[in-house]
Amino acid sequence: MRYNQFNQAIGDVVENMTLGAMPDITQLSGEDCIIERLDYERHSEAICECYLQHTQAADWTYLPLEPFDQPQQVRSLLRQWAQSSDPYYFVILARHSRQVLGTFALMRIDRHNRSIEMGWVIYSDLLQRSKAATEAQFLLMQYVFDTLQYRRYEWKCDALNQRSRRAAARLGFQYEGTFRNAVVYKGRSRDTAWFSIIAEEWLPLKTAFTRYLAADNFNPQGQQYKPLAAFLTQ
Repeated sequence: MRYNQFNQAIGDVVENMTLGAMPDITQLSGEDCIIERLDYERHSEAICECYLQHTQAADWTYLPLEPFDQPQQVRSLLRQWAQSSDPYYFVILARHSRQVLGTFALMRIDRHNRSIEMGWVIYSDLLQRSKAATEAQFLLMQYVFDTLQYRRYEWKCDALNQRSRRAAARLGFQYEGTFRNAVVYKGRSRDTAWFSIIAEEWLPLKTAFTRYLAADNFNPQGQQYKPLAAFLTQ
């Protein structure tokens, strides 16, 4: 703990702090998935199929969107997303088939403090609870800390969204607290639960993800031998 001349506790020194870069990704590749920046011309039809055919109504409960009925509704939204730099939207594709499995985004990009949030997570039923889902999160996490060299990576959700809370904890995000009455959406009040990973926690997390995603931790059917939690606690 550091103290100033008034004997007050103060934070650690941060040297050579510079403005963080904006995300600038064409493609990130893993063994099971590929992440690409959302491009309307290239991705819109496949995302329409993903959202309309491979998601359930319950998947949209905690998003500020309703389930889509028609492709034109999806296309209208995707035109906006493709032009956005914050949030910065991505498409998750299967490595071999190139089928769209889901979308997510980096958002609340605070370049001055090098803080960024994972958000807008929309996974198809083909991606949920799969190795590729974990790999997609790892690829973007690795980009945030190793390439952008940001200091803080956030995850926020409706405090009642148990699936999102479990996902954050499983991926190594630490619960920080709940902001009460933080948002009104879909005509209802939302308390927001906050989670984060900070730069000092990244290296052991990176090791755990690498060991978990290794080929020898999965059988030929893609089922894990050990869960990610087993590597996070080692």
